[in-house]
Amino acid sequence: MSFECCRCGECCSHLGLVHKIIEDYGDYHFLVYNQYSGERTAVSVDPDKVSLFLDKSIFLQSPEACPFFRYGPVSAENYCTIHMTRPEMCNDYGCWRLLILNSTGKRAGRIMGRRFLASEDEALTRLFEDNSNNLVEPDDAAWEEKVILMLTRAGYKVRT
Repeated sequence: MSFECCRCGECCSHLGLVHKIIEDYGDYHFLVYNQYSGERTAVSVDPDKVSLFLDKSIFLQSPEACPFFRYGPVSAENYCTIHMTRPEMCNDYGCWRLLILNSTGKRAGRIMGRRFLASEDEALTRLFEDNSNNLVEPDDAAWEEKVILMLTRAGYKVRT
């Protein structure tokens, strides 16, 4: 199953604590240092995102944001301004296997990693805890199908 980013920005909103610009080469080319791994990556602002990159107002609201993360002009559209040359860590990241939405379309939770539910929705958490132990299925794809069926029967919408 492939990961498709929904551009919520959660993963990037604190990556300023990880990624630091250590060199500005000019013309929107930078050297980024990953403070966890020690990795150094040469990156460039995507040509179509230069105007977004120049707007630094994101840091008033999200001071820990990645230095290349920006809110888009339309709500719920967030951007990596170095998407084409982003560090490998960012390229490999997938924040959820299943995205669970409530009946109004608001995010209620996520299935992450192997079979972990991350949710602050008490009803969803209870539903998952009460029923996931009954889903004894060694195959992940078959397990996901059963979870999706359980969730949709309970009125949730699921994005894969």
